Order: sequence, then structure tokens, then C-alpha cells
Amino acid sequence: MENEKESFVKRFFGWFWRHKWWSLLIILILIGGGIWIYFGTRTKHKDYVTVDIVRGDIVQTVTATGEIQPVNTVNVGSQVSGTIENIFVDYNSRVKKGDLLLTIEPSVLKSTVDEAKASLDAAKSELKYTKSEFERNKSLFTDGFISRAEMEKSQTTYEQAEQAVNKAQYSYERAVTNLGYATITSPVDGTVISRKVDKGQTVAASFQTPDLFEIAEDLSKMQIETAVSEADIGMIKEGLPVTFTVDAYPNQTFQGNVLQIRLSPTTVSNVVVYTVVIDVDNSDLKLMPGMTAFVTVVVAEAKDTWKTKNSGLLIRTYKNILPDVSDNITPKTHLAIKRGKDILFVPYTRGIATPTDTQIISDGIKENDKLVIGFEGQGTTNKSTMRGPRM
Repeated sequence: MENEKESFVKRFFGWFWRHKWWSLLIILILIGGGIWIYFGTRTKHKDYVTVDIVRGDIVQTVTATGEIQPVNTVNVGSQVSGTIENIFVDYNSRVKKGDLLLTIEPSVLKSTVDEAKASLDAAKSELKYTKSEFERNKSLFTDGFISRAEMEKSQTTYEQAEQAVNKAQYSYERAVTNLGYATITSPVDGTVISRKVDKGQTVAASFQTPDLFEIAEDLSKMQIETAVSEADIGMIKEGLPVTFTVDAYPNQTFQGNVLQIRLSPTTVSNVVVYTVVIDVDNSDLKLMPGMTAFVTVVVAEAKDTWKTKNSGLLIRTYKNILPDVSDNITPKTHLAIKRGKDILFVPYTRGIATPTDTQIISDGIKENDKLVIGFEGQGTTNKSTMRGPRM
């Protein structure tokens, strides 16, 4: 037996040596096939690239900037011209309605009143004379001593004198009113936030009323006028909560609400924008007129919901990632979920989207599920099938 075994081994190696090139080729093919089967199966079933699906809060916002202003600001001006005689208030002065703010030197206006009064007295004297003349001529006409034409002429003169008195009366009253305008008083309760004139300065109220003071009626209530682009204005609704910061208090966040969306658009750098007015409580008087506010409007919010990174929703097709995918399974309607070693397709809808995360609305997601977006070693050809989610 041993001799037969030795003879078989010698014959085998002899045959192998005579056919060494063919034998080597067969061995290489077997080794290559084994490697291809091993790594091909591993790539097909393992080493998927995944993105986490987590629970948490997600908030969709619109950002803008605006200027803080009092809700109601009154510009106090002068209806008469003249030299400013005295100023009784300054910046930040608290005033009540009717408080004296400023006086204009009244000598010219007083002269106008005196002149109008003299004209009124002269008109009254003329009226008294023409009235007695008319009554006398009326008696003479009745007795037949004068003609009707003379009587009617005296009547007309009397009526013209009446109109002259009325005209003089109006002129006098207007002069007195203008004299009263030389004393400027506050029309509202509030705070003087701007004084635009100085003592001794001349104001001219020829074509328009010159502004003298700017009074904020109530600094405890402020508002912000922001410009929101047409791409975001559809998400803004009255009553939405607003947070904002100002450079003066970088570590503090203030609160507000959307008060009004004005329908009048403006175009800034070829972008159509709408003015959104935000109501702000300023009871502590920290906010000052003119401050720049960096506004964040909370347009949508979800608590304790499923969400994932936007990069997990870039895939347009599963064909290059998972085998045997049905045509009705698309990334728009289903998520490819890795649960343990299994790959599942779960229907879903997209919810709130932010620049980084997107809400996932689905009943099929469980804790520790992973979102499949590719596999390790996948070629770059699949990149052409990806695009970003619409916000």
C-alpha cells in the first residue's frame, strides 16, 4: 500500500510539473473567485453609510433686522414765523399735555393783532354811520322826499359795511390765534426725544410747518419695523412669537409678537420686501429709540419629534444603493431604515425644515433606527443623483 501511495504522489506531481502553467492558472482563478465572493457579499450586505434619526425639538424661523421706534411719535412744529424767545424743555424731558415747550418773540404778532383790532373798530364805526344813514333815508323815502334809487343806495352801503365788519372780525380773530401760536405747548403726554431748535433761532413757517420737537408718547411700548423678503413673507402671520437681540445687551434676548404685515411692497437690490411690524414691551425702559434689532420670528415649532440632518434626505433614488427596490419606493415617500442587520422601507412625510435639520413624520420609526444614505466604497457616480431638500 505504501508503495502504491508513493507511486500516486509521484505521478500527481509529475503530471502537475508537466502542466504547471495550466495548474497555476486554475489556482489563481479559484483564489480570485473566492475573494470576489467574499468581498462582494460583504459590500452588498454590510458597511452601509447611515445618518442618525433622533428625537428632539425643531424650530423653523425667519430672521430679519429692524429699527426700534416708539409706537406713537408726535412732531411738534410752529404755524407762525419768528425768533425763538425761550425754550422750556430739553432732551429726555417728561411733559404732560398742555405743558409749555417754547415761546416765539411775539412783538410782530402783537402788532398784527393791534392793527386788526383797529381795522375792526373802524369797520364798526362805519357800520354805525351807514346804518343811521339808511334808516333816515328809509323814512324820507316813505314820506316821498327822496327817490327809491337814493334809498336803495344807502341800503347797499349799509350792507357792505356789515360785511366789512365781519371781515375785520375774522382778521382780528386770526391775528389773535396766530399770537397764541407763539406759545408752543405739548399736544400729548410723553418724553422729548429730539429738540431741533435753539434759543435765538429764527423759524420760518412759509410753505411747511418747521419741526421743533419730537415727542414719544409712551416709551414703555415700542415697535420694530423689519423688512422680510417675498420668499419668507408667506410664513409670517400676525401674533407669531418673536425673539430679538440688540448690540447694547448682547447677552439678553427680548420678546415680542408680530403686530402687522403691511401690504405695501418695496424693492431693495431687486428683492421685493414687505414691512413687518413687531410689538415690543419695554416696561423696563432698556430699549431706546433707534437701536438696531436682530429679529428671529418663530414660524413653526415641533416638540419631541423625529428629526434628521438634511444630508440624510439628499438621495433621489435607492437603485444604486439597495438591490431589488420596487419602483414605487422612492426617497420622497419612503425612508431606507437600518434596524439591526435588517433594511426596512418606512413611509414618511417631511415636516418642518431648518437650515440643518428636517422633521420626519412617521409611525414606523423606532429608537436607534438609522437612515441609510449609501454604502462604504460607493463610487462618485451616485453623487449626480443627489440634491438638497427644498426649504
